[in-house]
Amino acid sequence: MTEAKVDIGLIGLAVMGQNLVLNMEDHGYTVAVYNRTLSKVDDFIAGSAQGRNIIGTHSIEEFVGALKRPRRVMLLVKAGEPVDAFIEKLIPHLEAGDIIIDGGNSNYNDTIRRTETVESKGLLYIGTGVSGGEEGARHGPSIMPGGSPEAWPHVKDILQDIAAKVEDGADGSPSVPCCDWVGEDGAGHYVKMTHNGIEYGDMQLTSESYYLMKHLLGMSNEEMHYTFAEWDKGKLDSYLIEITRDILGFKDEEGRYVIDYILDTAGQKGTGKWTAISSLEMGIPLTLITEAVLARFLSALLEDRKTASQVLVGPEVQFSGDRAAFIQDLHDALYASKIMSYTQGYMLMRAAAAEYGWNLNYGGIALMWRGGCIIRSAFLGKIKEAFDKEPGLTNLLLDDYFQAEVDAAQPAWRRVVAQAVEAGIPVPAMSSALAFYDGYRRERVSANMIQAQRDYFGAHTYERVDRPRGEFFHTDWIGSGGGVTSSTYSA
Repeated sequence: MTEAKVDIGLIGLAVMGQNLVLNMEDHGYTVAVYNRTLSKVDDFIAGSAQGRNIIGTHSIEEFVGALKRPRRVMLLVKAGEPVDAFIEKLIPHLEAGDIIIDGGNSNYNDTIRRTETVESKGLLYIGTGVSGGEEGARHGPSIMPGGSPEAWPHVKDILQDIAAKVEDGADGSPSVPCCDWVGEDGAGHYVKMTHNGIEYGDMQLTSESYYLMKHLLGMSNEEMHYTFAEWDKGKLDSYLIEITRDILGFKDEEGRYVIDYILDTAGQKGTGKWTAISSLEMGIPLTLITEAVLARFLSALLEDRKTASQVLVGPEVQFSGDRAAFIQDLHDALYASKIMSYTQGYMLMRAAAAEYGWNLNYGGIALMWRGGCIIRSAFLGKIKEAFDKEPGLTNLLLDDYFQAEVDAAQPAWRRVVAQAVEAGIPVPAMSSALAFYDGYRRERVSANMIQAQRDYFGAHTYERVDRPRGEFFHTDWIGSGGGVTSSTYSA
């Protein structure tokens, strides 16, 4: 090729990569592709890319040489070492102002490091979360870019064109892209990580609701299918409720419900765990999402659970109340718990923004999640409205709408958790969400006893309710400890 005519290049032709390339070409962009296994390039060009403005290349040199300046190179390869390896291969062939885009599920710490490294070479770097799975990549994902701010004007049109679209609130037409600039260095991947953590929470809450329907109420798959279909028409309208409805109604070629034959061990790729780890590092009580991660760990202990089920006893599962009323309670409990999940996720993003100096647009993030991604739901519109009304909102629970919704759902929420506990049915996400709410709404909690204990056995000191914050005190609890104290504490 004598003259560079290609708008953007993509490395990594697994299903997500291929679908994103086809999406870009659908929107009028010419795309160059490269893959470490060259046969994948040839198969793609001869297959679904045939006859399109997609250029197959067989070396990094040929790939880079096809791109217009500033060159835009998107990586969609496995997170970790493969990303670093391709960055090293690309840098010698790029020039000042060229842009490397990592569209994989990279850890935000890696993206912070890579942004610094790439910028030190005179290049620009973007780490962007891409959510929506294979279907989203093909027809419109949610895209969360962060990194070098100077790179954004050069990729904005492409990324916003291929992103999912939602209504702008005026004429109801889907015209607002689920993609906007998030912030510097690792901000995009951090927001994507938080999205995935909330996704873990939503999935766990939905599965707990299914489990209560099946094992407490004894509902059939058909009845549950109908119930989730009804829920998808109201406040719980969302992608995950929609697919749960579909799963519960799906039968194999022999007429058997597939859900009943799926082993109850849940896998994970690690982003939920990263979210929980970050919350521990930031000191944010991400209780629900962390419980969702731990529930997957517990599910993996299949053989242990089989053994324990033969020797450990619990209450007999029985339900003698009004089934229709309980289903409505469960609906409300799920909605209230969902509010807690997003509340905690937004608390975490706010803490990270302060830690890393990111200027996050919280309403804009809700808009980016409104379409294309796994947690897309009507509910996210309410979050955007909350931040539109009060940009400095410190906690979703302080918004009038969410206050009223949680208050209305409280009685049902408590009945569901209590019934589950009495029946011996685990609802770790739903119950931890309630415990978080009850802790957050109380002016005084039990931590004074913890601090007294710490001062008793370790002389770690404490603050007093009748003195200004920042003054620390020690009590000689046993009469022989003296006045020597240990370090004070971080609260």
